Amino acid sequence: VQLQASGGGLVQAGGSLRLSCTASGFTSNYYVIGWVRQAPGKEREGVSSITSSDGSTYYADSVKGRFTISRDDAKNTVYLQMNSLKPEDTAVYYCASEQGLYYSGSVASLTRSAEFTSWGQGTLVTVSS
Repeated sequence: VQLQASGGGLVQAGGSLRLSCTASGFTSNYYVIGWVRQAPGKEREGVSSITSSDGSTYYADSVKGRFTISRDDAKNTVYLQMNSLKPEDTAVYYCASEQGLYYSGSVASLTRSAEFTSWGQGTLVTVSS
């Protein structure tokens, strides 16, 4: 599986960014694509995920209501729309995936653990105050 993340950048607090993750190489129709971030000196945090099976989504409490994950199957791309950004959202954001059949409960557990099998390169998001 190959994952290509893009869309990071510098934005002021309160601003918005949209991250994109283009995926290829899945050997199953069932998989999860998620976003995991890691800030300097902090542990990685599973931010959001979406399933291929039924579009179930998960959001970490820290981003709920501000971030929206979506997918465009025709483009094999998952998006993370990030609104009302805060300085504490500053991190390298990684796109990651796991093959398998996941629904709402299991995708939450997977994302919180951030134990994805495949990882793309990170994209840096910097939010200035």
